[in-house]
Amino acid sequence: MGRTIAIAGGGIVGRVLAVALASQSHLNVRLIAGPHPAADERASALAASARRMLARLGVWQAVAVEAEPMRGMVITDSAEGDLVRPEVLTFEGETDGHPFAHMVPNETLFRALKARCAALGIEEHAETVTFYDEDAQGVVVELSGGGRITADVLIAADGRHSKVRQIAGIGVVEKDYGQCGIAGTVSHELEHNGIATQHFLPAGPFAMLPLTGRRSSIVWTERPEFAADIARMDPMLAGFEVERVFGLSLGRITVEKPLQVYPLRSSVARDFAAGRVALAGDAGHVIHPLAGQGLNLGLRDAAVLAECLIEAARIGEDPAAGLPRYVKRRRADTVQMALVTDGLNALFSKRSSLLRAARSVALGLVEERDKLKSLFMREAAGLEGELPRLMRGEAI
Repeated sequence: MGRTIAIAGGGIVGRVLAVALASQSHLNVRLIAGPHPAADERASALAASARRMLARLGVWQAVAVEAEPMRGMVITDSAEGDLVRPEVLTFEGETDGHPFAHMVPNETLFRALKARCAALGIEEHAETVTFYDEDAQGVVVELSGGGRITADVLIAADGRHSKVRQIAGIGVVEKDYGQCGIAGTVSHELEHNGIATQHFLPAGPFAMLPLTGRRSSIVWTERPEFAADIARMDPMLAGFEVERVFGLSLGRITVEKPLQVYPLRSSVARDFAAGRVALAGDAGHVIHPLAGQGLNLGLRDAAVLAECLIEAARIGEDPAAGLPRYVKRRRADTVQMALVTDGLNALFSKRSSLLRAARSVALGLVEERDKLKSLFMREAAGLEGELPRLMRGEAI
């Protein structure tokens, strides 16, 4: 009988892992997907390395038509009420002959992954994990519908409030930013030309990220009281607020649907594995959205985890033997990104004019040095560090 990997969580990261295991190995995959998720109006910046992986897994072809290349980024640092926002840092061009990232609606990516799972014949359960028990031979997973699944390894990809992580007894280090994220899609009169804009404002960053057509995705960090007002606001009035913050460089702005608001908290698990259980995606880490790297971190988890599990199984090991290697390869990278985003949010959300001047000088130094800008572009493209095979566009 073949080895079996059970995955708790049918979101993007859980499905990418399921597709990677099913398409790159002979491992049996059981996806405990849970109920169908609510509509997600957000979009994500998929790094070049993530695009390579999705292409290798046969998913990118279904996504590409709604993926907008990001051809550059403009960063400003503004005080409250500034009429002119000086550009302190700009990035333009491609990385290795391709855009450094693509903006993709989350719903588009989810649908493509769901179809790919079905095409691969992955066994899927519309239930959740209620408990699991493990011994030297494997894991027995109890489902909300009363059934059971036996597997060699259980992967927790069931989100920031992961039930599997709680059962495993893995604690988290959390921080409440006292901020809210505001997300949604807007249309505008003028072309964005694939350029993303990030305004750093006293309450937090505001990003306008290019989608197909004359449309963009906004990611806006604000005070909770103001965010609550925005959530209740008619889309037309919300559009005026977006114009007030972003300006009219793209012409008049229309909010397509009511904006979504969610509290911003970071959390990093104290360990990424326990026994025969490993954490992936938001179950292991949630970071501030200002760098747009949350999903990319989860996709790298999936790529490394698939590689470690498959390599262990191919040499005749218990797949669980690959979990310590997974933890070693992912923990430092994840903690580093969490610290960087936390630090940037703290640095750019201060109302000190002295601190603002120091930021402008530091960013100006980066702006003048092509090698530093090239390094930052490669970091944004996910091409630095030890890349798993899938993110190099290679088979496992």
